[in-house]
Amino acid sequence: MVPCVIFEDEHLLVVAKPAGWNTHAPSPYAGEGIYDWLRHREPRWATLAIVHRLDKETSGILIFGKTTLANQSLTEQFARRRIHKKYLLLTDRAVPEIGFTVKSSLLRVGEKYASRPGGDLAETKFTPVADAKFTLNHSGLKMVKAEPLTGRTHQIRVHAAERGFPILGDTLYGGSASARIFLHAAEISFTHPATNAPMNLFAPVDFDRESRLALRSAIIGPEFTNAFRLIHGASDGWPGWFVEKLGDYLLSQAEMPLTAEQGGELSRLAKIYSSRGVYHKTLSRQVRRSMTAEVSPQRVLGEAAPERFEIMENGIRYEMSFHEGYSVGLFLDQRDNRRRLLSGHIAADFPLLQSAIGNRQSAILNTFAYTCGFSVCAAKSGARTTSLDLSKKYLEWGRRNFLLNGLDPAHHDFIYGDTFDWLRRLAKKGRAYDAIVLDPPTFSQSKENGVFRVEKNFGGLVTAALPLLKPGGVLLASTNAAEWAPEKFLASVDSAVSAAKRKILKQHYVPQPPDFPISRVESAYLKTAWVKIH
Repeated sequence: MVPCVIFEDEHLLVVAKPAGWNTHAPSPYAGEGIYDWLRHREPRWATLAIVHRLDKETSGILIFGKTTLANQSLTEQFARRRIHKKYLLLTDRAVPEIGFTVKSSLLRVGEKYASRPGGDLAETKFTPVADAKFTLNHSGLKMVKAEPLTGRTHQIRVHAAERGFPILGDTLYGGSASARIFLHAAEISFTHPATNAPMNLFAPVDFDRESRLALRSAIIGPEFTNAFRLIHGASDGWPGWFVEKLGDYLLSQAEMPLTAEQGGELSRLAKIYSSRGVYHKTLSRQVRRSMTAEVSPQRVLGEAAPERFEIMENGIRYEMSFHEGYSVGLFLDQRDNRRRLLSGHIAADFPLLQSAIGNRQSAILNTFAYTCGFSVCAAKSGARTTSLDLSKKYLEWGRRNFLLNGLDPAHHDFIYGDTFDWLRRLAKKGRAYDAIVLDPPTFSQSKENGVFRVEKNFGGLVTAALPLLKPGGVLLASTNAAEWAPEKFLASVDSAVSAAKRKILKQHYVPQPPDFPISRVESAYLKTAWVKIH
C-alpha cells in the first residue's frame, strides 16, 4: 500500500523519496518526514533507523535499517566508503565535455557550505550524460552524473556550483530558479548486512514529472485510495487554492471564483487523472446563514456528478455528495488517523488496544461523528462502535457508509444529540469504552449547552469524556483550529487528564498527512494527539 517502497527484507527498507519531502521532521510539530511517516505506519517498521539522508528537494534512493546488524553494517560501509552512490543532476550552464573529479575541504559558511581550508575532505566525480532525455520547458539543459566518493552535506551541490554549473533550481548555490532542485539519487551499491551479497538498487529518474504529483504517487496506492489532496495552497505554489481528487471527480476550493489560470490547471489535472467532472466550492465564513444550494460545490467542467457517488480510502468505501451543502462527506486530512483505527496500530510501539482484551469485542465511541468515517474503520477492524452527532442526516449518511462496507448498522449504536449531554448520560449509565474519538468542529452551537469554541472548551470536552474511558484506554484528540498552537492544544489535554487524577501512559502527536504539506508559506493547521490514559 506504500508505492515509494522499492525493496524490503528483514533487515532493510529502501524507498524512492520524492522531491519536496524531508528525510525526517525538522521540528516536533512540523510535518512528518518520510522516515517519521514510515516508522509509525507499520509495526514491522517501528525500529527503522536513518543511516543516511537526502535533502528535502533531492529525490531518489533512501535506505533505512530495520535491525541493529543492518544499522551497524551500513554505518561502517558508509564510513569506509564501501557504499557507491550515483546521482543525476540538471544544469542550464556550460559543462565540461569529459568527466572530471573535484576534491576539496568543505566548511559551513552561514547557511551554505564552501571549499575552505580546515574543512572536511569531499570528493565528487562528474560525468556528462550525452544521451539524456527530458522535455522540461528550459533551453540548453544538460544532464550530469555525479558520484560522491565521500558523504559530506551538500557536497554535490557545492562542487557543481564551484565548477561553474550549479544545479537547476539550486538558488542557494547560484542555480537558476525552477520548480525544484533537479538532483536525483539514482543508484546505490552496497553489501547486504546479513548475507554479504552485493546489492545494487535503482530509482529511475523522471525530471519531467511535477514534484507535487510525484509526492502523491509516492504515498497513495491507487488500488486502495482514490481520494486525496492534489493542491494544498501556497505549499504547492497556489496560495489560497485547494484541490482534491474525489474518486472520478475533482473538487476545487477557494474564497474567490476560479481564475482563468486556475481553470486551465483544473482542465490539465482532469486529463491527467481521467476525471469525469470538476466542481468548485467558494469558501465562506457565513455558512450557517446560507442556503444549501448557495454553499454546495458548483460544476465547472465535465459531467455532472450523481447525487451520491463513492470514493475509496485505504480500501474502505465512503459515500460522497456535492448536493448537501458545504461538507461533501469526508475530511481527507484525517485519512491517516482513520487508518490507525482500521489497522489497530497508532505508532511505533503504540498499539491501539491492550493485548489483554483477548477475544472480547472492543468498544469505541466516536463523538461529533459526522458521517461516521472513524466509526466505519473501527467497526471494520472488529470493534463495536457508538457514533454520536447532532445531525440525524449525517448519522443516516453514516449508516449508509456502514452498509457500503458490508457492516450491519444494527450491530452498532447511532445516537442523535448534543455531545456534552450524551457524555453525561452515558457516564450515568456506566458505559465504558476502550477508545474515544474527540474531533469537534472549531465552533458549534446547541440548545442544551450553547456555544462551543474549541480553543476555550476542548479541555472541558476531554474532562467530560474521561469518565467513559477505561483504564488503559486511548483518547484520539484532534482539532483543525489553525491559530491554536500545538503546545497549547496538548497542554489543554494534559491539564484535563491531570485534573481528573488520571495519568498519561503514552502519547503520540501527528500533524496532517503529507498530501497536505506544511511549509513556511502554508503553516500546519491539523493537530492530533493519540493518548493512552491509565
